[in-house]
Amino acid sequence: MAPPSVSPRPGAAAPPVVPPTRPVQTAPRPPASPARPAEPAGAGVGGGKPAPSTRPPVNPFLAQDPKQKARRLARALISDLVVYHPEKRQEGLRNGTLKDLFNDEIKKSWEEYTEQVGQQVAESTSYFNDALNEILGDGRKIF
Repeated sequence: MAPPSVSPRPGAAAPPVVPPTRPVQTAPRPPASPARPAEPAGAGVGGGKPAPSTRPPVNPFLAQDPKQKARRLARALISDLVVYHPEKRQEGLRNGTLKDLFNDEIKKSWEEYTEQVGQQVAESTSYFNDALNEILGDGRKIF
């Protein structure tokens, strides 16, 4: 449609000519996927209840459960002892002197553990001793 014509007034400049606008062309859309048929009543999990949503697996490092955090911390602290003192550990396992050789390191790790998980959790669980036996003691009941 052409813009209406306006006659200019005497001595006035002619109005600017605006070219007609064209519709913007877009890329064609892919065909829509077919609709999913509805399930009949009672066909879902639990006889008509909607299926539970699937949650991604919980990352154990992000868990908020205090006991799980305490267990994980105990294992991390004791694993550090093994990583930083491999020869000392082998000597202690070989000679049966693991407790004596790691006495200072175990005390420092216990203090750190207790500070982070709290005295009540530290004393009411066996996570720290379990980690000592499993990791530092190579599965032997030493601590």
